[in-house]
Amino acid sequence: MSQLTTHILDTTHGKPAAGVQIVLYRQHHPDWREIVRGFTNNDGRITDWLPKNELLSPGQYKLRFETGEYYKHLMIDPFYPFVEVVFSISDSSHYHVPLLLNPFGYSTYRGS
Repeated sequence: MSQLTTHILDTTHGKPAAGVQIVLYRQHHPDWREIVRGFTNNDGRITDWLPKNELLSPGQYKLRFETGEYYKHLMIDPFYPFVEVVFSISDSSHYHVPLLLNPFGYSTYRGS
């Protein structure tokens, strides 16, 4: 498992959101540079997009969840075409960023 993991729970359907593209960026003032992208698995997770022993340096990061495409496949017109979550990495510990999602709202927190 990589230092940074994420998952999406579709709270409307009460199940993981599979097949959602997520892009990880690192801030390089004033811009953001893409580090990696991937798709959630059938359990709505990305756990292995960084090599197991690779650590992210301290700084500001952003996950961009392409939620519009996910809902398009479900034939739902969501209010948010994507969700961006900005967070700080300060050390070598594990960071888990879950997204609780529905077509008209979302929430996130630092998980374990």
